[in-house]
Amino acid sequence: MTDNIIYHNRPPALLPLYARALMPKSGKGNSPISIPEIASSLVGASTSSDTLARYQSICGFEKGSRVPATWPHIMAFPLHLKLLTDSEFPIPLLGLVHLRNTITQHRGIGHGENLDIEVRLGQQEKTSRGIEFDLITEAYSAGRLVWEESSTNLFRQASESGNGSGKKPSPPKLERYPNTLSINAPESIGRQYASVSGDRNPIHMHALSAKAFGFPRAIAHGMWSKAHALALLEQQEGWKSEAFTVSCQFKKPLFLPGTAQLNWKTGDSGWDYQLLNAKGDAPHLSGRIDWL
Repeated sequence: MTDNIIYHNRPPALLPLYARALMPKSGKGNSPISIPEIASSLVGASTSSDTLARYQSICGFEKGSRVPATWPHIMAFPLHLKLLTDSEFPIPLLGLVHLRNTITQHRGIGHGENLDIEVRLGQQEKTSRGIEFDLITEAYSAGRLVWEESSTNLFRQASESGNGSGKKPSPPKLERYPNTLSINAPESIGRQYASVSGDRNPIHMHALSAKAFGFPRAIAHGMWSKAHALALLEQQEGWKSEAFTVSCQFKKPLFLPGTAQLNWKTGDSGWDYQLLNAKGDAPHLSGRIDWL
């Protein structure tokens, strides 16, 4: 853990951070990009909020004494934005691609429970697609780690060597699971999710703003898709525990409005799941739930 931590007793205001996100990065010429060791912490944050009930409704979670396992991600979002717009962070925020997300909930987290949330920039790796780096989030209750998350993001850069043939590798064969539910993603779901998450990336908001970034229509937030899938899976027979790890890889965008298929199989140690397109022949995301 880095010693360079910025402490907050309330979430950073989002509007100034979004303004900062629009400012160009000065860059360092041809110098290699290096992700700095910086961190941010929010002390004594209550899991209860005015938007929690709406978040549960928008994502499909049933109400109860515990908050959704994805809710601390929402609580930490202002800290995420704080780090990604920091003057030391060398990469522009707009254009980052969310590749993977893994959440571990060590126990159920109660409504109104106070959490200390720490966010830091993690592992950096140069790949054929560009620079990948992790955004690590941890939540503590009374000094004990109760929840943690790793989000892997990509900053696209042209490959220096290429792969020789210039052909993309073939995707793995799509496995079909025995259980299926239909999912409807209305045109407004990007704006609905933004209203409770604070994530107002223009590619999710409107078709016109998405077109400015090369998309024919707005696309669903990846973390809405993951949360909605998790909410539906928790309601299925055989769901075992409040302590689990839920991971996913984000694949093809889910264009709005759109329909999809939640496809899963159960097992003693965990469940495999995927969100497929309406035809069922391509994944929007795929992942696994492991019981702890």
